[in-house]
Amino acid sequence: MKRVILIKYGELTTKKGNRNFFISTLMQNIKNKLKNFDVIIIKDRSRMYIEFHDEDLEQIKRKLDCVFGIHMYHIAYLVDTNIDSIKNLLIELVQNLDFKTFKVETKRSDKIFPIHSQEMNRLLGSVVLKNKDNISVDVHHPELFIKVEVREKSSYIYFNAYHGAGGYPIGTQPRGMLMLSGGIDSPVAGYMAMKRGIPVDCVYFEAIPHTSLDARNKVIELSKKLAKYTNEVHLHIVNFTKIQEEIYKNCHPSYCITIMRRMMYRIMERLADQYQAYAIINGESVGQVASQTLTSMRVINEVTCMPVLRPVACFDKLEIIDYAKKIDTYDISILPYEDCCTVFVPKHPVINPSLEQAKKEEAKFDFSPMIDIAVENIHTIVLKESDDSFSDLL
Repeated sequence: MKRVILIKYGELTTKKGNRNFFISTLMQNIKNKLKNFDVIIIKDRSRMYIEFHDEDLEQIKRKLDCVFGIHMYHIAYLVDTNIDSIKNLLIELVQNLDFKTFKVETKRSDKIFPIHSQEMNRLLGSVVLKNKDNISVDVHHPELFIKVEVREKSSYIYFNAYHGAGGYPIGTQPRGMLMLSGGIDSPVAGYMAMKRGIPVDCVYFEAIPHTSLDARNKVIELSKKLAKYTNEVHLHIVNFTKIQEEIYKNCHPSYCITIMRRMMYRIMERLADQYQAYAIINGESVGQVASQTLTSMRVINEVTCMPVLRPVACFDKLEIIDYAKKIDTYDISILPYEDCCTVFVPKHPVINPSLEQAKKEEAKFDFSPMIDIAVENIHTIVLKESDDSFSDLL
């Protein structure tokens, strides 16, 4: 019995004239994920099919679970599109299954096929009842849900359903630059941006010796977690030490966080231009800390014309933690190594900063040359899932 993986697109089917672009991007992403497996991938406007070797199935499923754009997939049995072949295969399959109640649902995509869907349901249901003892039909809460798709050349029988990652395939939107701090929120923001089709580069601001190499290692590990949803992630490490020291030497303590974030946004915009990115992404959540009030966001945003995406802006902390656990970043994020956003937090940061005062504070030192130096000396590494080749950086 030949099996295939049958992939359903979900939201992609709403794209009308752009559907082929989205489906072709999804197919390419799946090919990249499964490049180490001997598979054949076939697509049409409503389904995608993957032919595979049985011994690879579990590994392939784990890969597919991390591909955005897949709404659902099934392990389906392939059969010729004629009624006798479908009945005979179904009889053979149900003999090996343990169930008391069942339901049959047929989707007849091949309109030339002479038996309509409802008639097929009754016909195949009676076949199952005749060839399996002590079972009954339950159309509301069946133990076994038998699905049959009748298509022109081949038909498919399946019983299972695996939920995919959903969203849009990565690459259907331009690149975004993620401010990856090492905390709980920013990896979740990166995941959610990728789910909307945005390829993500990560940017980490460090201030050695005030921040540690352990903090850098956290961000590397978090980048690897994000890399499993794409081919690879580029991590840009910014030496922020000199800028941060000058801020705390010259600016009023209550405005230091505001000025620091404005400097970061200036650097992020420069990097976005350099890497043809169209947005800055971060893990800010409205009201969570002083720099994340709406007033603070407005003052900080003033230095850039780039769109700033905040995917977790309206989530509470517990919701963000749930997502972090789902994508397996939580245990890394809570490791006790401070980043440059937390190591210098003043006792009383301003909650509602004034734009005029912020400009006065940053005018107290010449930051432009320092930003130039930081951008010119960025260190970039390329990270892949389970890549252990960067110990020399730590």
